[in-house]
Amino acid sequence: MIDPALVAAVRDGLAEVADPAKAPGMQAYMKSDMPYHGVPAPQQRQVFRAVFAAHPLASRGDWTDTTLELWRAAAYREERYAAIALTGHRLYRAHQTPAALPLYEEMVVDGAWWDHVDAVAIGRIGPLVAAYPDALKPVMLRWSTDPDRWRRRTAIICQVGVRGTADLDLLYAVVEPNLADTDFFVRKGIGWALRQYAWADPDEVERYVTEHGPRMSGLSRREALKNITESRARAGGNEGSG
Repeated sequence: MIDPALVAAVRDGLAEVADPAKAPGMQAYMKSDMPYHGVPAPQQRQVFRAVFAAHPLASRGDWTDTTLELWRAAAYREERYAAIALTGHRLYRAHQTPAALPLYEEMVVDGAWWDHVDAVAIGRIGPLVAAYPDALKPVMLRWSTDPDRWRRRTAIICQVGVRGTADLDLLYAVVEPNLADTDFFVRKGIGWALRQYAWADPDEVERYVTEHGPRMSGLSRREALKNITESRARAGGNEGSG
C-alpha cells in the first residue's frame, strides 16, 4: 500500500528548498526531459533523511508501492532520486533480496539514463548479485545480451562498487558479448568495470586488455588502463609498509 504522507512529504520538502535559478542548468546537464526543482544532492539527502525517518513503512509491500509511486508519478527528477534513495534506506535492508529485482529493473529500463541506471546498478543490484549469486548471476548473464542498452550496462557495471572482491568470471562473461558494441554507455561501462578491478589486480586487467584489445573500442581500452600505474604504485607501497 502506498504511504501518501511520505510521498507528499517528499514533494513538499523538495519544493520548500527548490532553487528555480539552478533548475535549468541541472536539467540541461542531465539532458532531462523531466524538469528539476533545482535542489543539489546534499540538500536532497537532508530532505530524504528527515522524511524517511518521520514516515517509516511497515511492510515490504508498502516499501515497494511507495517507491513506485514516487518513481512513476514524479513531476521533477529529484522525486525519482527520492525513490532510489528510499530503496536503499537502512530501515529496509531486509527487503534487499532477489524479490526486489523487478523494482530495480523498472528503474533501470524506465530511467534509461546514467544517473538513474548507475545508482541502481551499483548501489542496489550489485550487492544483490554478491549476496545471491546463484539467483542473480544468470540474470546478469541474460541482461548482458539484452537488446536494451541499460540492462547491458547494468550487467557490466554492477560489480564496480566491490572492486577486488568482484567475481572475475562473471565480469568477463558480461563484458565479452559487448566488446564490439558501438554504444557509448556500454563502451564506457566496460572500461569503468575493468578499471575498478585493476585496483585489485592491475596485471590481470592489462593482460585482458592486451589480449582483447583489437576487439575493444579505444574508449574501453583507455578507461580500463587509466589507473594501472597508480594501482601498481599503491600495491608496491602496501607491500613496503607491511
